[in-house]
Amino acid sequence: MTIRDTIPVTVIGLGPMGQAMTRLLLKAGHPVRVWNRTAARADAVVAEGATRAATPADAVAAADLVILSLTDYQAMDDILGPLGDTGGDPLAGKVLANLSSDSPDRTRAAATWAAGRGARLLTGGLMAPAEMLGGEGAFAYYSGPEDVFRAHEPVLRLLGEPRYVGADPGLAQLYYQAQLDVFLTTLSGLLHATALVGSAGVTAAEFLPEAIRTVLDTPAMVGATDEVARGLDTGDHPGDLATATMMGATAGHILEASEAAGIDVALPRAVKAHYDRAIAAGHGRDSWTSLFEVIKAG
Repeated sequence: MTIRDTIPVTVIGLGPMGQAMTRLLLKAGHPVRVWNRTAARADAVVAEGATRAATPADAVAAADLVILSLTDYQAMDDILGPLGDTGGDPLAGKVLANLSSDSPDRTRAAATWAAGRGARLLTGGLMAPAEMLGGEGAFAYYSGPEDVFRAHEPVLRLLGEPRYVGADPGLAQLYYQAQLDVFLTTLSGLLHATALVGSAGVTAAEFLPEAIRTVLDTPAMVGATDEVARGLDTGDHPGDLATATMMGATAGHILEASEAAGIDVALPRAVKAHYDRAIAAGHGRDSWTSLFEVIKAG
């Protein structure tokens, strides 16, 4: 299976992401058919060259590649589920590239559902906001049938660098959620730290640039990523430098300072709990990376 330079593409779901994807596809010369539950959301991209589909069935019929940008996978079921009720199945032979967020198990169930309808599902996780799609640094994780991914990779590349992570339909969502785990936890850490120094009258303008540099240039991670990853994969956590006991003491001090400052303590309490559990499990003299053993064990 090969993809010509420009092929028809359908986009279902025209929030900011769906509109941005449509514009990138149009710019590359692809005929794009669009559908959205609230029809007015299609007005802007129709004015720019997209074709409005009257119904989901019309949208699916217009292209072999159907890109979905929806709230979750239930929305795909709600929109596409009824299409085969009147005989025949318009989904048969289609590729559904669902770039909506949901749980890995939900995406695996959706792949089975699509196969039962004669379609093939690619799961995608876009790692860029709408305004950055197609630009430098934008990328997306994909999983599902590799032949389907490779065939449509030129189109998907227009949205951001495509990174195929495996045949398991749930893998792209796992990668996506894991990246957001890092992102959201970091955001909470930055806000908590700013509140901590703010309790002494330090402004965010004074502190936040320093904190962001800490995130970007942490010596424990920069230049040592391979070593850290090797320890996590092998379970070897030599405590040559920062031991769990030492780092745990620091976590305790952060908790005490937060309590004294009268700010929220949920985050530092959770961090300290990881160190407490690691030490209790016998990792006190091991590296801070030994927390991984208690985190993955639940």
